[in-house]
Amino acid sequence: MKNTINLLKKYNELTVIDTPLDIYLEIPHLAYAEVKKEDGGKALLFTNVIEEKTGKKFDEPVLMNLFGSYKRCELLFGRTIESVADEITKLLHMKPPSGLRDKISMASELFNLKNIFPKRLKGKGACQEIVYKDEDVDLSRIPVLTTWEQDGGPFITMGQVYTQSLDGEMVNLGMYRLQVYNKDTLGMHWQIHKDSSHFFDQYQKAGKKMPVSVAIGGDPLYTWCATAPLPYGVNELLMYGLITKKPAQLVKSLTTPLYVPKDVDYVIEGWVDTEQLKLEGPFGDHTGYYTLEEMYPCMKVSAITTKKKPTFLATVVGKPPLEDKYMGWATGKIFFPLLKTTAPDLIDYHMPENAGFHNLILAKMQPLYKGHAKQFMHAFWGAGQMSFVKHAIFLDENAPKLENYEALTTYILNRFTPKSLFISEGILDALDHSSPEELVGGKLGIDATAAHKVEAPNLLSDEDLLNQVKELIPDAVDLHQFMRRTKNPITVISINKTKNVKEYFEALVPLSTNIRIVVFIDNKANDVFNSYMTIWRVTNNIDALRDIFISGLMVGVDATNKNSLDGFSRRWPDDVDCTPSVIERLKEKGVWDFSDKLHKKYQI
Repeated sequence: MKNTINLLKKYNELTVIDTPLDIYLEIPHLAYAEVKKEDGGKALLFTNVIEEKTGKKFDEPVLMNLFGSYKRCELLFGRTIESVADEITKLLHMKPPSGLRDKISMASELFNLKNIFPKRLKGKGACQEIVYKDEDVDLSRIPVLTTWEQDGGPFITMGQVYTQSLDGEMVNLGMYRLQVYNKDTLGMHWQIHKDSSHFFDQYQKAGKKMPVSVAIGGDPLYTWCATAPLPYGVNELLMYGLITKKPAQLVKSLTTPLYVPKDVDYVIEGWVDTEQLKLEGPFGDHTGYYTLEEMYPCMKVSAITTKKKPTFLATVVGKPPLEDKYMGWATGKIFFPLLKTTAPDLIDYHMPENAGFHNLILAKMQPLYKGHAKQFMHAFWGAGQMSFVKHAIFLDENAPKLENYEALTTYILNRFTPKSLFISEGILDALDHSSPEELVGGKLGIDATAAHKVEAPNLLSDEDLLNQVKELIPDAVDLHQFMRRTKNPITVISINKTKNVKEYFEALVPLSTNIRIVVFIDNKANDVFNSYMTIWRVTNNIDALRDIFISGLMVGVDATNKNSLDGFSRRWPDDVDCTPSVIERLKEKGVWDFSDKLHKKYQI
C-alpha cells in the first residue's frame, strides 16, 4: 500500500487531505463527489480521520477512489488492460506445437504459467505484526465508514473475503459488503448466487461453523481480483499471478484455516454460525438505491491482525458515475476473451456505467442467420454473471463504436420497430428492486441487427406536444423529446402519478402519429432534460414483463416508482442522496469543491 501511495504521488494522481474529517458521512460524501469529476478526479488520502460522536482520532489514514480513473487502473495493473486480455486470448487458443521453435516457445509460456499459482508460506506475514484476540478484539479500532444517512451502520466496502469449501478443496475470494454490528460481529452480505453462499450451504448441511478471513488493503490487485467473474471453484488470486507474473504470497490466518496475502493491511478472522442469521442493512448501494433490510449470516470475529502502520481502503457506492465504472471497464476488457468462448460471433460489448452495468449491455455481433441475435440473448442470460443482465441491445458489425452513444442511439432508433423487442424472464441480481418478486423478473432484449423500414412521426415542438399530452393526461407535468432527428424519437414525460401508467399510455394512443417511444418518470426527483440520469432511472425501475406497452408503432416504458397502483407489494427503496447539512459542513471546512453544474447533472 505504501508503494501504491508513492506511485500515485509520482504521477500526480493523489490528493492528500489533512483536514479533520468524520468517518460518519463526511469522508464518503467527499469521495462520492470526487469520482464524478472529469476523468474520475484524484485518489484521496485522508490523514486526519476522526469519529466525532466519540471524540476518537484514528492513527491510520483512509484511502479512497483508488481505482477511479482509466489512468490509475493501468498504473495499478502495471501494464495495459489490453495486454492482459491478449494474454488470456493466447492461452485460450494455444495449439499443439508443430515444430521445434513452437515447442520452445510453448515451453517458455508454460514455464511462466507456474508463477500464476498462489504460494503458501510458513510463518507470519507483515499483515500479522499487530494481533488482537479474545477480549482485545474491537472492530471500532478500524475507521470503518458510514456512507449514507439511512445506512444500517458502518460497512466495510472493499473487503477481500476469503472462504473455502467444506472439504477445503476449493477456495474463493469475493467482495461483499460487511456491516459492523458491534465490537466483534460482522454481517456477511453474500447473495444467494455467490460462491461463498454455495460454500455456506455446505457448512450448514454439515452442521458446522464456516471459517472466514477478511483482508483489507495490500496490493490493489488483490482487491480487483475479489471482483473478477471467474467460474465457480477457480481461485481468483490466479489472476494476480497472471497479471504480475509473480505468485501471490500467502500466510495462514491465526485462528482460521484460510490463507491470505502476507502484505495486506488488515485481516479480520472469524467463524460464521450457519444456524444464526441477523438483520442486515439498509445500505446505499451501487444501484443508486438503498437495498432494504434482510436476514443474512454473521461472523463472530476471533482475531484482528494488522501491519504496524496500516492504511484503510474503502470505496463509496450510490448513483453513477462511481469507482466501479473504471474497475468494471478493466474487468470487461480482460474477460472479453472468456465471454467469446460462449458467444464466438461476438465482436464487442459494453456496459454503460449509468445503467449500473448489469442493467444494460450493448453488444456488437456478426449475425449469420435469422434469429441469431435472440440466440445470443439466451447465451448471455445463461452465462455466469451475465445472467444478471436485465436489458440487452444487440447490433450488427456495421454499427458505430459502442461507446459513441450519440451515433449508436441514432443507429438503433433508425431501424427499431416493436418487432425488434424480445421479452423474456430470468434470474435477477439480489439488489434489483423493480421486479414483483425477488431474484426473478423480466428481461428485455432489442434486436437491432436487422434494419426495419420505419416512417418518422409527425413531430411537434415540446411545448405543443406537452399541451396536447396534458389534455389527455392531466397528471403530466413536463416533457422533452430526445433524438428528434431519428425515426423513433424518445419522449420523456414526468407525471404526478395517480393511476397505473398503462392507463396514461393508452390515453396517448390518439397521439400515436406524433409519438414513437414514450418514457414515463415521476416528476419528483427527476429532470426530463437529464438523459444521463433518466437512463439510470429507467434501467433500474422497469421490469420488462410489466412495464413495456405496445400500441401499433408506439412503445411505452413505465419507469416510475411502483406502488399499490401497480399491484406492487414489495417495499420500494429510497434513492441514495447526499445529506445537505454534511455538504454544508464540508464547504465550511474548505474541502468541498464540487461544482453546482455537476451537482445537478448527477443528482447527488
